[in-house]
Amino acid sequence: FQIFTLFVLSCSTTKQEYIVELNSNWEFKSENDKEYLPASVPGTVHLDLLANGKIDDPFFRLNEHQLQWIDKLDWEYRTSFDVNDFHFDYEVIELDFFGLDTYADVFLNDSLIYSFDNMFVGKTLNVKKNIKKGKNNLLIKFKSPINVGIEKYDKLGYELPDNANDLSEIGKVPENKKVGVFSRKAPYSFGWDWGPRLVTSGIWRPIKINFWNNFQIKDLHFTQKIVEDNAFLKAEAEVLSFLDNQNVTAKIYIDDKIITKDIVHLKKGNNKFSIPFTIGEFERWWPNGMGSQKLYDARLEISHQNYISEASKSIGLRTIELVTQKDSIGNNFFFKINGISTFMKGVNYIPQDVFLPRVKDSDYENIISAAVDANMNMIRVWGGGVYEKDLFYELCDKYGLLVWQDFMFACAMYPGNDSYLKSVEEEAIYNVKRIRNHPSLALWCGNNEVLSAWENWGWKKGVIENQSQEIADTIFKAYDQIFHKILPKVIQEYNPATDYWSSSPSSSKGVTESLTSGDAHYWGVWWGKEPFSTYEEKIPRFMSEFGFQSFPEFSTVKKYTNQSDYDIYSDVMKSHQRSSIGNSTIEEYMVRDYNVPDSFEHFLYVSQLLQAEGISLGMEAQRRNRDLCMGSLYWQLNDCWPVASWSSIDYYGKWKALHYQTKKSFEESIISFHKKNNEIEAYFVTDKLRSEKYNYNFQLMDFSGKIYNSWTGEFYSTPNNSKLIHNINLSSISIDSDYFEDKFIFSYVTLDDEIIAEKTKYLTSLKNLKLTKPKFQYDVDILGNSYEIKLISENLIKNLFIDSNSEYNFSDNYFDLLPNKEKIIRINRDNFSSTTSFEESIRFISLYDTY
Repeated sequence: FQIFTLFVLSCSTTKQEYIVELNSNWEFKSENDKEYLPASVPGTVHLDLLANGKIDDPFFRLNEHQLQWIDKLDWEYRTSFDVNDFHFDYEVIELDFFGLDTYADVFLNDSLIYSFDNMFVGKTLNVKKNIKKGKNNLLIKFKSPINVGIEKYDKLGYELPDNANDLSEIGKVPENKKVGVFSRKAPYSFGWDWGPRLVTSGIWRPIKINFWNNFQIKDLHFTQKIVEDNAFLKAEAEVLSFLDNQNVTAKIYIDDKIITKDIVHLKKGNNKFSIPFTIGEFERWWPNGMGSQKLYDARLEISHQNYISEASKSIGLRTIELVTQKDSIGNNFFFKINGISTFMKGVNYIPQDVFLPRVKDSDYENIISAAVDANMNMIRVWGGGVYEKDLFYELCDKYGLLVWQDFMFACAMYPGNDSYLKSVEEEAIYNVKRIRNHPSLALWCGNNEVLSAWENWGWKKGVIENQSQEIADTIFKAYDQIFHKILPKVIQEYNPATDYWSSSPSSSKGVTESLTSGDAHYWGVWWGKEPFSTYEEKIPRFMSEFGFQSFPEFSTVKKYTNQSDYDIYSDVMKSHQRSSIGNSTIEEYMVRDYNVPDSFEHFLYVSQLLQAEGISLGMEAQRRNRDLCMGSLYWQLNDCWPVASWSSIDYYGKWKALHYQTKKSFEESIISFHKKNNEIEAYFVTDKLRSEKYNYNFQLMDFSGKIYNSWTGEFYSTPNNSKLIHNINLSSISIDSDYFEDKFIFSYVTLDDEIIAEKTKYLTSLKNLKLTKPKFQYDVDILGNSYEIKLISENLIKNLFIDSNSEYNFSDNYFDLLPNKEKIIRINRDNFSSTTSFEESIRFISLYDTY
């Protein structure tokens, strides 16, 4: 890059801070190459090889398997930049590295200035003594994470339990050594049961050069204590100063209005101070569905003579508390938001790409908006990925999505040597300080499933039997050090206002999961092949994981396959399925509940109906039982490559049937049915914060719309309530089970004559429904920037899927089109040149069409 001399003309005589991103003129090569090729920064080696035509698309067909040589090589990245006389005269010149992946030696003008070994830790380096006027050369040498990992593996002296998610066989690692746990690097890049093995290296987050004089604010944290209508805050600042024994002026601004002004004394070096202030009659920040997300722009400005350093944070004023008290059942587990016990409706999130730098800001907007659109109020950042970029948390603040934040440890035991533990502590401090200001931050969690794996998956027993009790003790000592000492100590020092939970799932510190205490991951459905109805029996205190797989839609599958691959057991389809029991388990469940689809495309479609049916049953059972269970986070929101997985949104952003169903199951108020013996129990579940009087209406009708029975009534509901409102005895209607094969119950609840909840309930298995050929009409109109489709049918159309060539999602899809009831859906029309071209692109599939 070039620092333009134009800047000098606009500067006052006292030079202010100046920051420039080093994102141009980069080149890269492997240790074996002589010539450099153009590179993009931020980026990864794989993306740069792809951009230069050196490799094929890693996601297409079986290409992933041919690219395992990349992570065995060392790689170099270099650039040059100019520093003119004006900027060279600054007192401090820093290089700010936001993220290097992972083992990297950094050279500036041929001098080694730092060696990195943790992908999750950024570092600011004062390079004033290394910089020179004119051209400067920056070189970064990345060591192979596999080769470094093998060295550490061989030096450990004992074996850690086998981590099945480290796909070392695909990675062609000598002796299949599973080396991922030895590097503080995104675990999922080594493979997972939904992801590829593409172990990256590169400059994955920005590098900036920072010029400043006198002093600079290095960290700013706002603490808060809310008492009735007043918010008592402190601005806690860290300032690095080259002034010695100097008074400076500190001002706090809230939304550009000065709140307080103070004199602060700086000594040379690091300074820490706090400035208290109060915001009266403030507006609270609320999660999605509970109120608005008021954010205040809070800014600290420090000045001396004409020099200014400032930093700002977007803050929300709220209280969040994790309650884990003993009760008559065990130990509860729920969140209080602004004093209100709140049911968490949410999801588990993984990184959006195995190549993180190509995730665009618009992708973050889309994925967070999709969670909010589906009526969620919590998202769990799972511990096998990364601590997300600032934008992720800013969007959660903006839209009211509470963040359950795992530290990056998942499904593995870890080494406990001093250098590893020191790196973990540095990682924790860096990320806690970076994330802690966000009002969306609800919980820090030590790890994902590590305690469960050690105690319940046979890991501890295997180590004792195959090695020794002493080695087992050594391995668990590392666990205890990381999750019971280092991480809680960091939280207590840097973010005591946010609760810490040592492991998910667990009953309490060091105690494995139970349905009666703490949080639970329930995998009897899927791994245990239990029926979906099990979700109505296994109700934990807080369900932080449960899930079932589906395939992405046909338009997505076509992007990574050839026509010859259109079989779920083809090599390509099996490769884009990483669960050891994947495709056969989907098929096994499908045969239980549905007629066998007649084509590959229809199999993909029905797999999504199956997933939506099962997971929504769990969501609603957990919401119905809110006196026992106070959270429902399904696995998982998204994908990092095109694959069959547990996601509700595929890699290309297409909503699956599950995501559309989640939007319905997580609405503020729902009707939820539970079949008990030969009775149908109808519950009204609401998150409303006020008491109301409602009316209900249930109708038994056939697939042509003829009504056979109806039941009406009124009821009263208190806030945040689950209430049984009606029972329907099926035996009193008919003792012949065949009678219900062409009938269903349509139900709705009204408040002041407005429908606020509705639900359709089928009274026999889906495979026994006597569906008839769809008879429907539709019209397309333009409404603003959308196409509006109005549909009406003579008969029930089960799970109508509307497909088009658009990258956008319809406002609803995979829905039941009820007889003689108009349905309106919309879609953004940006991808189409005319209404005619849109109409020509539309295709319909219903369950009737699949067999």
